[in-house]
Amino acid sequence: MTFSSRVPADLTANRLARAIARLRGEGTAFIDLTESNPTRAGFDYPADLLAPLARAAALAYRPRALGGAEARAAVADDFARRGHGVDPARVALTASTSEAYSLLFKVLCDAGDEVLVPRPSYPLFEHLTRLDAVHAVAYDLEYHGRWEIDMDRVERALSPRTRAVLLVNPNNPTGNYVTPGEIDQLALACRGRGVAVISDEVFADYELNAAEAERGSLLGRDDLLGFTLGGLSKTVGLPQVKLGWIAVSGSDTIVDAALQRLELACDTYLSVSTPVQVAAPELLSQGAAVRRQIHQRVRRNHERCAALIESHPDCDLLRAEGGWYAVLRVPTLMSEEELVLALLEKDHVLAHPGYFFDFPRESFLIVSLLAPEAAFDRGVARLLERASPSSRP
Repeated sequence: MTFSSRVPADLTANRLARAIARLRGEGTAFIDLTESNPTRAGFDYPADLLAPLARAAALAYRPRALGGAEARAAVADDFARRGHGVDPARVALTASTSEAYSLLFKVLCDAGDEVLVPRPSYPLFEHLTRLDAVHAVAYDLEYHGRWEIDMDRVERALSPRTRAVLLVNPNNPTGNYVTPGEIDQLALACRGRGVAVISDEVFADYELNAAEAERGSLLGRDDLLGFTLGGLSKTVGLPQVKLGWIAVSGSDTIVDAALQRLELACDTYLSVSTPVQVAAPELLSQGAAVRRQIHQRVRRNHERCAALIESHPDCDLLRAEGGWYAVLRVPTLMSEEELVLALLEKDHVLAHPGYFFDFPRESFLIVSLLAPEAAFDRGVARLLERASPSSRP
């Protein structure tokens, strides 16, 4: 049987995945500092939070390719909560941000075209682009006291086949917001080439230090075609309730052209369920209670991580402005793979190695800030003991 080359030929589990499966099979407990699912992180969800999904209005099926008017208005209201005016007519609903990327690749790209993706960043882009026959070309984020876009690298990476530049704002896992100045530079580089900018803002609600968060936005700009992504998964901690969205920005002419094409792509699949659209206004309103809990915990855990690392001067907590991950730079005593395996098998702590997020060199460990506080403290303390030579006798 011949399968598509868009799916990797080798799907064998790596050493870390095999070790995790073995410990779970043995019933060995470990502290999971990679947890990204808020529904498994001990937050207090209102028992009736999902009740709006059962409203009688959802029994009538009246599909709209870009989404129902009330749901799109609720998304626009949620943008307004964060200080951005968005016309509901410029909002398209999707089943997830992953689907949003796929739809945008279909609208913007032909097979073999290129999109620029940040490095380090979440490895999902490798699969999303490959599945849509699009080439991902990396541009670098550099750390100089904070993570910044290497604009020279962006300029060099742009080619006649580039169709979009992808941003994650704040980036996952580095936690840097894209600044207004960086948006200005990207607009200057992209608009003359007909290149769109896609800004994934799923973590935008979770600033870690408001005083340090200088945040740029595509919304309100008319000098380039922009797509701003969000979804229920992060903004109200409901990854199982599949609803994402795209807000389109730019001049009226280019936005209209983009929305016509996006409407055709969305109409082909009609993947967003009626119940979640009917429930969207209440989910966004009532889910704010979950968002507040998540925000409180990730800020607290980030502060605790900074406090714990003070006694390990050979380790660094790199500056992050938002999101729910922390990046630790540790001494290179062994490869990152050997380090995370030792942490898991000897200390019963699971952390991400830096190479998972395409960090250019060793050694980095990435931890989720979602873990319950007591477990987070124990896990980070064990991690630092393992990673820091100054902690050893």
